[in-house]
Amino acid sequence: MSGVATASRIPVDIRRLPWIKPLVVDYAFDHARVAAFFAGDPRDPRAWREAIARTRSHTRERNGIAEVIAAQQQRRGAPAEAFAAAARLRNPDTVAVVTGQQAGLFGGPLFTLLKALTAVQLAERLKTEHGVPAVAVFWIDAEDHDWDEVKSCGVLDASLARHAVTAGDPQGAHVEPVARLQLDATIDAAIHELTAALPQTEFTESLIASIRAAYVPGAGMVDAFGRWMEWVLGTRGLVVFDSSDAAAKPFAAPLFVREIERAGRTARLAVEAGAALEARGYTAQVTPQPETVALFHLNGGRQPVRIQGDAFQVGESIVARDALLERVRQTPAEFSPNVLLRPVVQDTLFPTVCYVAGPNELAYLGQLRGVYDTFGVPMPLLYQRATATLLDSNAVRFLMRHDISVEQLQAQDESLLNQLLAAQLPPEVDAAMQDVNRLLQDRMDQLAGSVARIDATLEGAARSAYGRMQDDLKKLNAKIFQAAKRKDETLRRQFHHAQAQAFPGGEPQERSVGFVSFLNKTGPAFVHRLLEELTTDMGIHWVITP
Repeated sequence: MSGVATASRIPVDIRRLPWIKPLVVDYAFDHARVAAFFAGDPRDPRAWREAIARTRSHTRERNGIAEVIAAQQQRRGAPAEAFAAAARLRNPDTVAVVTGQQAGLFGGPLFTLLKALTAVQLAERLKTEHGVPAVAVFWIDAEDHDWDEVKSCGVLDASLARHAVTAGDPQGAHVEPVARLQLDATIDAAIHELTAALPQTEFTESLIASIRAAYVPGAGMVDAFGRWMEWVLGTRGLVVFDSSDAAAKPFAAPLFVREIERAGRTARLAVEAGAALEARGYTAQVTPQPETVALFHLNGGRQPVRIQGDAFQVGESIVARDALLERVRQTPAEFSPNVLLRPVVQDTLFPTVCYVAGPNELAYLGQLRGVYDTFGVPMPLLYQRATATLLDSNAVRFLMRHDISVEQLQAQDESLLNQLLAAQLPPEVDAAMQDVNRLLQDRMDQLAGSVARIDATLEGAARSAYGRMQDDLKKLNAKIFQAAKRKDETLRRQFHHAQAQAFPGGEPQERSVGFVSFLNKTGPAFVHRLLEELTTDMGIHWVITP
């Protein structure tokens, strides 16, 4: 499947989208410019073969991780297809396509689903094109403590207004990692709010029932998210992994130890790579301080670890180097990698041949090639996630009829609408009406003067006839005006209908609207539809009618 238009999808070159950064553009279209920062060009089949060989040759605790995942799946009641996919990770030939995101309420924004679908598609491509067993893995970034980033889900109501459904703050919110937060009774109120906000369809009742089965008071926020993602994509073989699982931390402990033994090196390498990116005209995504250690301590909140002379500062405490190393070895579950070390941990646990990244992730992962090298972990290929705007058929017809590209709808003013309205009444209509009035007046004046020489009473009759003609012209002009007004009102309604879907509040739809909105509209077939319409072509934003 290539990046061509069909009756239900329109391709948009990402270079036309104002929010796409130069690094993302060059990664897709001019990879040679950024090749020094990454592990290979994903458009090159040879790069895939080399990545497969690298990840297969790296020693991992495959059975141990498979056991951890199986226990998670058992707890969440995952579908059989997800169990079978996870079991394949035991095979030393199996590779993984990994992606991930925070545990957003009710699945989070549309782009979360797009990342997972891209991973599923690429895993299938690996099986077909390279003949290797491949599994799609969704890494839940579970140990961030920013509750505000995950507690809301945007949905479009019946009038296409964006409604932010928000869960209440459970005990420990804003302090403890999200993985340690348990949903309280306010989750029922959030589900009730979601039900009220969503337009009622034939799918609403079953959708809400599925959400209630995942998001129950007393459940962990991360567990609820994992159950929901497995309900949506588990039958497609998606393996969902809770990265906060204490049972997995011993497999990452050697990396934690090395990070402390070489404290400051990871931050320095990331800073150097960031400077190199900036020297080439890009923007560094992360700028860690020299004293940064790429770990957090999770005992009593999420505390940064920093170099403090020959010791370390953990939160407000000073801990000797040897004591900290011993703590990491004995209780690795108390520690969590930060953004610089998390990808290396991920690709130590999983045989990652490719990571599906969002635009911002792509930027900071470009700063980590040296970090991968220093830990001796093969860096995977990086692939841009699918990007899309989902519009109903009326909105798509509006765009095509008026030759409008979706990005033109982002501006939250009516400049584009005014241009469209101005073009609706052809200027020649007004000019012709004025010409007719002038010509009629001139000719009737001539006629009135001429007939008066024959009979003086005929001049009045001519003037009366002219008055009736003017009345008829005014009536015609009024009909033209009313027709134009009706057309303007229709156009205005169509414009706002398309704009409200594509850019709620001026933000791209995939960032501001949860995919639960679209599941409500089209049901479980929504996922199948996206898998059919989305392609893995980088550099294309799809406008799709689901």
